[in-house]
Amino acid sequence: MLSPTQTSWVILAGGQASRMGGNDKGLIEFRGQPLIEHVFSRLIKQVDRVSINANRNLERYQQYAPVITDTFADYPGPLGGIHAALSAADTDWVGFVPCDSPFISDDLVKRFCDSVTNEADILVAHDGQFHQPVFTMFHKRALAPLEAFLERGDRKIILLYKECHTEYVDFSQHPACFINLNTPEELQQLAAQDISCTKH
Repeated sequence: MLSPTQTSWVILAGGQASRMGGNDKGLIEFRGQPLIEHVFSRLIKQVDRVSINANRNLERYQQYAPVITDTFADYPGPLGGIHAALSAADTDWVGFVPCDSPFISDDLVKRFCDSVTNEADILVAHDGQFHQPVFTMFHKRALAPLEAFLERGDRKIILLYKECHTEYVDFSQHPACFINLNTPEELQQLAAQDISCTKH
């Protein structure tokens, strides 16, 4: 069984947030705090090593954790951040969560670690109905196929998962973990709701 102390985790904040008017999504305020603070505070309680993938406002993000920037040009999406983090990692397993999901569960890391098998290259969360592709954990052996995937111009994360040995982690007991905030309207609506994502 893999221990959380044997993993490192990365908050993906490197996107362009086009549906947020191009504003840096991780720094948009939700309930009086930037979204990145909500995610970081939940994740750092579960694991020792947390970093942030970001491509702008680097000094702001460095206030919370070490920052990793994409090495592929032109913002190749979440896979760009995953590639950069895997390249820099000193652990075999590296986990990822998005910066716009402020309700991540308090046992997220443990659930991923408990689901590791000898065969798996990638683990992906499943909420009982849908895969949640940016809630994921990669073994470093997936770096080579990921790099080849990006170099040939592919960007769709689901296609990479089909090329690797991907297994799924059951989060059907608390789907609120995956609520994400893509528009200003969603921010306003969710700020007033009582949502928690604790262990069951």
